[in-house]
Amino acid sequence: MNYTKPLLVSVLAAMGTLAYAAEPVIGLITKTETNPFFVKMKEGAQQAAKAKGAKLLSGAGKADGDNAGQVTHIENMMTAGAKTILITPSDSKAIVPTIKKARDAGVMVIALDSPTDPQDATDALFATDNYKAGLLIGQYAKAAMKGKPAKIATLDLFPGHPVGAQRHNGFLSGFGLKSLEAKSNELAKTPEVVCMQDTYGDQAKGQTAMENCLQKNPDINLVYTINEPAAAGAYQALKAAGEEKSVMIVSIDGGCAGVRNVKSGAIAATSQQYPLKMAALGVEAGVAYANGGKKASGYTDTGVTLITDKPLAGVTSKDTKFGLDNCWGQ
Repeated sequence: MNYTKPLLVSVLAAMGTLAYAAEPVIGLITKTETNPFFVKMKEGAQQAAKAKGAKLLSGAGKADGDNAGQVTHIENMMTAGAKTILITPSDSKAIVPTIKKARDAGVMVIALDSPTDPQDATDALFATDNYKAGLLIGQYAKAAMKGKPAKIATLDLFPGHPVGAQRHNGFLSGFGLKSLEAKSNELAKTPEVVCMQDTYGDQAKGQTAMENCLQKNPDINLVYTINEPAAAGAYQALKAAGEEKSVMIVSIDGGCAGVRNVKSGAIAATSQQYPLKMAALGVEAGVAYANGGKKASGYTDTGVTLITDKPLAGVTSKDTKFGLDNCWGQ
């Protein structure tokens, strides 16, 4: 009887089982599946996972703010064997207890783009310096106004979210107005801001918010928006009111649609961030943890660049060609 073939098959099967077991399982949970920013983030994670030999599990909330959906994804990914979970928290506070359960079970949790509250509820944070992103467009707007008194509308995210607060407060600081420090999750208020509206980063809500602001104060001459979809909505409202040429819009994100709006003049300047880099770094950290047990820690700044075709002295920027070469989305 020939025992060689069965033995060989058994050895190969065992090797296959070991190879499968050694494959790092990494989870990615974004706020939504439709926002181009998170679409690009998922692409970056998929590319990095393929390059590093990792298995990627992905999930998203039904909409921005869907904490329950993110909780379910964390629990399901733990059951599926994920040892690292990357997450863009929809609710920076409400998600913390579930993240703690995962970490207590030995899962490394890394926040991408948006920190938790408190920030150290995750092992690490890979994100844009959102305060700096706001600071850059604030500095640009200040220089562009050339001493003209500002009547500002801020089209914000929603109350209590760290990203929304950091961008808003950074913008005010960059403009030279009284603001709050980067770690605050409250929105600073100053007399120059004549209207503040929440948009949830949505274009339709941005348009409605701008319409409301114009009704409240038709003399608005500067608009800050939390992101470029909100900026696009603001521009539509201004255009309908015949004010698109007399009001400057500055924004944050750096998506391809947003950069094209900078090129067309609808947005004066935007601060570009890099979701693909966040995801790639997160996957690399997950693989390193699986292979060597070393957890990522602290904050890693993934960079931000001011994009405009109307550069101003004293404000470092790149043009829309650079922006389009490095943008994300359609």
